[in-house]
Amino acid sequence: METKVTHHIALDFFVVIATVFTAYILQGIIVPLLFSIILSVVLFPVVSFLERKLRFNRIFSAVVSVIFLCTLIIAVFTFIGIQLESIISESDSYVAKIEKKIIPLIHEAEKSTGLKSAEIIESKNLKMEKMVKDHFSSITDFLFASGSILGNMIVVPLYMFFFLLYRKFFISFIYSLCERRCSKEDAKTILTKLYNVQQNYLVGLVTVMFIVGVLNSVGLLLLGIDYPFFFGFLCALLLLIPYIGILIGSLLPALVAFATKDSFWYAIGVIGIFSFIQFLEGNFITPKITGSKVSINAFVSILSIVIFAMLWGTSGMILALPITASLKVVFDHSTNFKVYGFLLGEPTEEFLKSRARRRLKIWKQIRRNKNK
Repeated sequence: METKVTHHIALDFFVVIATVFTAYILQGIIVPLLFSIILSVVLFPVVSFLERKLRFNRIFSAVVSVIFLCTLIIAVFTFIGIQLESIISESDSYVAKIEKKIIPLIHEAEKSTGLKSAEIIESKNLKMEKMVKDHFSSITDFLFASGSILGNMIVVPLYMFFFLLYRKFFISFIYSLCERRCSKEDAKTILTKLYNVQQNYLVGLVTVMFIVGVLNSVGLLLLGIDYPFFFGFLCALLLLIPYIGILIGSLLPALVAFATKDSFWYAIGVIGIFSFIQFLEGNFITPKITGSKVSINAFVSILSIVIFAMLWGTSGMILALPITASLKVVFDHSTNFKVYGFLLGEPTEEFLKSRARRRLKIWKQIRRNKNK
């Protein structure tokens, strides 16, 4: 019996290793397919509306929906690019202002370290203008990289079109594939839950982005930072990268605040406000909006982001939560993997109670009995 259990664990471990290896090797195929599936879920209500209400045929409704989404995405990122170009065009004045504020700090460092300020500023290894401009360039490159992932995937719209056009054909294939392991009703239940999980996650994410964008913009507006609404919603857009996106997005407005304001406390204020909004988003806004619809515990969420980031980079960070939530649905309906679904989910109250509270409850009961 023990040998059989060990063999089963070893087989599961081998399957996991083989899956991860395959996912890494075939990421150029798998990642666009996953993005296409998720975006097709977003478009399905639009396609359904065009087919049922406006009586469009399936090909035309799929084409119109895909073109609409692509146009919307291109418009958003074109606007971001134009705004960033405008900001970067002012980088020379920002650099000059930052130098004026940093040089006194370097003089203080000169007194404590003995290094000459001229050596620090004009060194080939640390030239102030080059350092600041490179910093702007790095942030811009990152924002463009994380924002143009879908735009660079030329095949994604094509995949989306065929997923929407052949959706009944693919669903029939899945039913046929699962008929040996489960009934058609069970397969239909799993597909429905997978669709609901993705739809709820995406709708909730857009809603959270809007709320966070408004909060970010109001915070920057109160501090008097340039381009408050642009920076506010740009950082909200980076919620596509869970947990760290909004913090990374705060660096650019913090640099602008440092360059344009008299006190460096404005830059600290920007990071502080964005960090507070990140706290609100993670602990109140997202749980309230998505609720238990994407019931993955926080540890698994963070771990999945780290693993998928190592596997597929920025694309993996974006895909981590939708994939993990989908895996939980599949595991919950699988006899062999149900325990893993339990591990991915939110722990119930009984697993979060401390012994101290239990002992206090017993002690209070004893005192009541004595008083009687």
